[in-house]
Amino acid sequence: MPFPLLTVTAAVPAVGAVVTAALPAATTAARRRTPKAVALAFSAVALVLTAIAAVRFDPGGDRYQLTESYTWIKSFGISFSLGVDGIGVVLALLTAVLVPLVMLASWHDADPEDPHSFEGPRRTQGFFALVLAVEAMVLVSFLSTDVFLFYVFFEAMLIPMYFLIGGFGDRAGGPDAARQRSYAAVKFLLYNLVGGLVMLAAVIGLYVLTARAGLGSGGGGTFDLATITNAVADGKLSIAPAAEKALFLGFFFAFAVKAPLWPLHTWLPNAMGESTAGTAVLITAVVDKVGTFAMLRFCLGLFPDASRYFAPAILVLSLVGIIYGALLAVGQKDIKRLIAYASISHFGFIILGIFAMTTQGQSGATLYMVNHGISTAVLMLVAGFLISRRGSRLIADFGGVQKVAPVLAGTFLIGGLATLSLPGLAPFVSEFLVLVGTFTRYPAMGIVATFGIVLAALYVLVLYQRTMTGPVKEGVRSMADLRIREVAVVAPLVVLLIGLGVYPKPLADIVNPAVKATMADVHRTDPPPAHPAAEQSWFSYMTAGADSHGGEAK
Repeated sequence: MPFPLLTVTAAVPAVGAVVTAALPAATTAARRRTPKAVALAFSAVALVLTAIAAVRFDPGGDRYQLTESYTWIKSFGISFSLGVDGIGVVLALLTAVLVPLVMLASWHDADPEDPHSFEGPRRTQGFFALVLAVEAMVLVSFLSTDVFLFYVFFEAMLIPMYFLIGGFGDRAGGPDAARQRSYAAVKFLLYNLVGGLVMLAAVIGLYVLTARAGLGSGGGGTFDLATITNAVADGKLSIAPAAEKALFLGFFFAFAVKAPLWPLHTWLPNAMGESTAGTAVLITAVVDKVGTFAMLRFCLGLFPDASRYFAPAILVLSLVGIIYGALLAVGQKDIKRLIAYASISHFGFIILGIFAMTTQGQSGATLYMVNHGISTAVLMLVAGFLISRRGSRLIADFGGVQKVAPVLAGTFLIGGLATLSLPGLAPFVSEFLVLVGTFTRYPAMGIVATFGIVLAALYVLVLYQRTMTGPVKEGVRSMADLRIREVAVVAPLVVLLIGLGVYPKPLADIVNPAVKATMADVHRTDPPPAHPAAEQSWFSYMTAGADSHGGEAK
């Protein structure tokens, strides 16, 4: 029997969460280092195992690889089935990279000695155990090839996130911070639970249809993703148009809340604003990516006709999200809320690329998920270091930081430039592909989306100018520059931003075959290029990659 690599990969952080939570309560700084070190070690092992899975993944091989399946609830055709495609493996790797960095960045977030805390001590074990629990559930979501299994973990991750927001939130908000955190946590939970409830009805409806078609063992129903997708493609599972549209909306609604897509986005600014910087990174760079990933894997694969039918409406919502999020980011006074509204704009770009239904758009959207995760992590984590030093999230309380903490200011600038998709940094490639892919099928929408780039330059550069330049404000004069631990957090992310910005081909080579399979699911082909030579450009070769036999990119 082959080694169950994916199961072990997901199990390691889950076991780590239990072990960390079970450690004795620590009352001194020295003893609090033990649960931190234990949790960090488990996350490092998960990173190694995920990296092994990524190396073993063959872009030219089967669509789903490293597959494992164990019977769970046989009478309903439910199994614990895992497998990775090119999209899932890069997002799992993103998660495994970010979690240990989040832990290092959050090393003192649960310490009672926080000079800006208006509250009593927090249980250090609890914070790090919850982070590991989130990692385990997100990994299963990216690896799951059973619809019901995906649903269970899609919903289960809300519980540890609720406690991370409400119980371990930002303590720089003043005496009223606890009440604000409680509100943000409840809002996050209710929004996502409502989305999950709608999805549950759609999951049950899908199972009933598969049972009628006799797709499961013994002529019953099934939740196996590949079986259902293939049955839809070859006509064995015929769904009435009205039923398919209803099921699509049930799935899409839950994913749009999680993503989040305008107008279902309002929980995000509260949740990110009241969270620690590390938790905010988990929300927008890890957890929210499950929503956009699921749109590609489940909405398009299971309901191709409905996906094409609703695509124009979803594209309009994406455009509104791009412009709306960017405009509200421009007017923010709170650093974290500014980054939250910028993320809403970026998720609009991701969903725009998915539903433009071109290979450039969907490849760009997938790369955008990865690159947005990295760039937002840099910007938010450095913002967290900044806020912890000053004890305030208000932009007006900063000024002249680059004179007293030049390394901090420099890394903040790199994160900001990546957020506005500066050429040479990773997000530029993905945003460019999304816009090209959108423009080839929907020129007007592609033109409107470019205004989001202009607004991004405005809110990023104004943020940097107000916080980092100008006279040194009184509360900033004694601000320390980045420490060794903080440099160790930011440095690998900066290297990734530059490396993937200069040479995105290795990542694109993994993603593109999965994107082509998704395009085949929805029976879409790319519009012919305006000029044939466009397909042979250097940029096209860099991002399209080559097939497994070394053939030229198409």
